[in-house]
Amino acid sequence: MDATPKGAGKSSYELVDPNLVFEQLALEEHTVFLDIACGFGKYALKAAEIIGEGGIVYAIDLWPQGVASLLQTVAVKNFANIWASVGDVSRRLPLKDSSVDVCLLATVLHDLVQAGVAGPALKEIARVIKPAGDLFVIEFEKIDGPPGPPVDIRLTGEEIVKIVAPFGFQAKQCVSVGRFNSLTGFVSAIAG
Repeated sequence: MDATPKGAGKSSYELVDPNLVFEQLALEEHTVFLDIACGFGKYALKAAEIIGEGGIVYAIDLWPQGVASLLQTVAVKNFANIWASVGDVSRRLPLKDSSVDVCLLATVLHDLVQAGVAGPALKEIARVIKPAGDLFVIEFEKIDGPPGPPVDIRLTGEEIVKIVAPFGFQAKQCVSVGRFNSLTGFVSAIAG
């Protein structure tokens, strides 16, 4: 875990309309939210504000510097509902089975595909998400950049569905959330 992960320090948060994203996520008070590849935690911080003290945000990233920065922000802003840690989604996450209501993969699925670990990562997400829980994937539109990765590794909505669906997820919507990004939502179809 010493090597800096691809995309570390970059965030799609400034490229999307956060109001559109969080409208789709439809977080409620007391939600258990998982932000995979959280980086500096901009999505996690916004989620923590929405879900309140009765909910919890798990923010996990391979990048120790991003997690450390998030933990500093958590301390300064006195958030009691964010738990951030260094972790690898393609291995075992430090979460119980069926413990997460909503999971977000913001501009990381293409990196998981490139690294050859999308399958193990999605299997692990399927393990921790509750039956009928939601998974949201934000990716760059398959257009030339910048911003974002080269067009040949970007994923279309159909490609995202083909990658995610075999792990027990049913696609429910795909919407534009900014000039460069779309969000694909899934519901866990795995019975508890």
